[in-house]
Amino acid sequence: MRSRQRMFAAVMRLLLKCLRLGRRRRFKLVRQAGQLWHYGRLCLRSLLYNSFTNSDVVLDSLFEPVYWLVDHVTRWFGVVSAGGGGRGSGLGVSCAAPGKKGQGPWCGVCFFPRACVLSLLSSTGQMLPALLTPAPFPQVFVALVIGLTSSIVAIVYICLLPLILQTYTPAWICWHLTYGHWNLVMIVFHYYKAITTSPGHPPQAKNDLTGVSICRKCIAPKPARTHHCSICNRCVLKMDHHCPWLNNCVGHYNHRYFFSFCLFMTMGCIYCSISGWDMFRDAYAAIERMKLLEKERLQVAANQTYYQTPPPTFSFRQRAFHKSVVYLWVLCSSVALALGALTLWHAALITRGETSIERHINRKERQRLQKKGKVFRNPYSYGSWDNWKVFLGVDVPRHWLTRVLLPSPHLPHGTGLSWELPPCVREPLLAI
Repeated sequence: MRSRQRMFAAVMRLLLKCLRLGRRRRFKLVRQAGQLWHYGRLCLRSLLYNSFTNSDVVLDSLFEPVYWLVDHVTRWFGVVSAGGGGRGSGLGVSCAAPGKKGQGPWCGVCFFPRACVLSLLSSTGQMLPALLTPAPFPQVFVALVIGLTSSIVAIVYICLLPLILQTYTPAWICWHLTYGHWNLVMIVFHYYKAITTSPGHPPQAKNDLTGVSICRKCIAPKPARTHHCSICNRCVLKMDHHCPWLNNCVGHYNHRYFFSFCLFMTMGCIYCSISGWDMFRDAYAAIERMKLLEKERLQVAANQTYYQTPPPTFSFRQRAFHKSVVYLWVLCSSVALALGALTLWHAALITRGETSIERHINRKERQRLQKKGKVFRNPYSYGSWDNWKVFLGVDVPRHWLTRVLLPSPHLPHGTGLSWELPPCVREPLLAI
């Protein structure tokens, strides 16, 4: 009898322990769910904790993973000058040897002051191995741009140009030959200059520059409108952004080349899309007709012997021609939409005298001063028309032809270290 009571008591104690453990686990899960809920509410409220938060800040926070992905992918592909730079690249350490006697204070390879180069070498010894290590795929995006553009040019010369010469009137032939080759020359020139021209970097050594700050990453003088590029690991004069399609930073000395390339590439794609619309419709209809006839041919051939099979309705040359026209129109239309939107965005920034980075900085500053009853004026904006003249380097009326409509390697106004009033501007607008 006692043994039964002991066994019953042991079973009851075991059941009570199981119930207690279940309650503890249930309470633990509820407590963790409550903590997650409070943490989520705190994260949501943290987006609205100050008066500077607006839709732009929320949008930037949501796009932060995309920025991180682009930053690390571009860093993995590397920069143009990785493994040895030249005069044009300017993105790495181009020269490491001091000059010989009689060569003057400038380096004969990278055309930077020798004192700046030696100071950079002495102060960044731990950073040099990373800068001089070749990247695994240094020019993948550049090769992609060149390959796609070359394919379009090849299709135009091989497929479309003979058709134009046979069917168009002499006036239209002259128009297509003149405009097409002019647009192609402008695209090739500006893209080559954009990828080979250094955006400009501030000197690393101490000098007589006034009104500059110190870069927290380079620990070097940082002039106005200069920002640090995490891809190139250097400060860039008047930095706009790092463009993976150029494999280069867009800065003071190549900003005009970058925008001109985007503009003329958009114009060329729109020209190809409009001019090839009728050919695209005919080619697309021909491809659909090919598919239909191929099905009919296979159905007939299934009931016949091998020797009775009819020959193909369309030749390989006809198939390649129609598919090339469809490829040309689809690619040009897609690029025209995407690159056209980017070009309009940069045109609006140029009209306001801003870069992509300065747009966010100036907007926050404008909101801050507006709450204090003050008006913000961009000190680097001289008015819409004068901003375009300064950006394009138009000093006299003939420069619209020689510097805008024709390839021109002229330098921008100023050195990027200081911002004096350009000669084409009469009255400056000072910030309040």
